[in-house]
Amino acid sequence: MRVPTIDVSALPAEPPAETVLLDVREDDEWAAGHIAGAVHVPMMTLPQRLQYDPGPISPDHEIVVICKMGGRSAQVTAWLQQQGYSAVNLAGGMLAWEAAGRPMESVDGRPPAVV
Repeated sequence: MRVPTIDVSALPAEPPAETVLLDVREDDEWAAGHIAGAVHVPMMTLPQRLQYDPGPISPDHEIVVICKMGGRSAQVTAWLQQQGYSAVNLAGGMLAWEAAGRPMESVDGRPPAVV
């Protein structure tokens, strides 16, 4: 199965309201640096989260799935597609986001970094 992918350059700096940026990295990765406004749900907790508290993660929204390099997010994208969600993988993940000079924030106010 081919996983739909989007390049950072094709993603608007401020994605439309109906687009959910879903960061599936672990807590420490998220804390060090993430995209403002993204929804954080670690990969292994996503099925449970969707069952009990999906929040903005819905089949009605376009979902851009993000991890550090694009591997985990590709797996999640494929799984979400099988579940009926409209999901795409962010090519190159947060490393590509950072390399493109896109803004990030950290949990503790330190300079954000991709770890």
